[in-house]
Amino acid sequence: MSPGQVPATWRRAATVLTGCVLAAALAGCSGAAPELETAAAAKLQQRVLELTKSAAGSNPAAALKSLASLSSELDAAAAAGQVSFKRHRSIAAAINSVRADLTAAQAAKNAAAQAAAVKATPAPKPSPTTAPAVAVPAPAPAPAPAKVGKQGSSGKGSPEANKDKGSGKHKG
Repeated sequence: MSPGQVPATWRRAATVLTGCVLAAALAGCSGAAPELETAAAAKLQQRVLELTKSAAGSNPAAALKSLASLSSELDAAAAAGQVSFKRHRSIAAAINSVRADLTAAQAAKNAAAQAAAVKATPAPKPSPTTAPAVAVPAPAPAPAPAKVGKQGSSGKGSPEANKDKGSGKHKG
């Protein structure tokens, strides 16, 4: 809903409600039994004025609060016999229509505020995930080969072991 539509809806609703209350007040001035007494009409008109100011100020929450007060005043006036049943029904119908418009406007305003808050909040930066450090032991050095009797490729032992034998085969 665009910002230009919301106040127009409120103005329309407030106008309907004001018209109902004014019509009721004028009907109270006729010679027949009044459908709305003058004192009750004045109280209701005051509540409608509060409602209109709240709606014009783009404050649906305050307008809904004023509407609740208006509804309570209407019910109290009807209980006191200051409003006829027929007039009470017509004003109550206008109140319900205005309440529906204001509730929709409040929901749209809340959704817009929530969308703005989400848009204004920076996206959380992903934290770098580091693998836990695992200590890997260094490989043990390979054991040195043991010096056993074989050093050469001849397979007959080491030269030190053959020193006393001389060079060649034994004659003998």
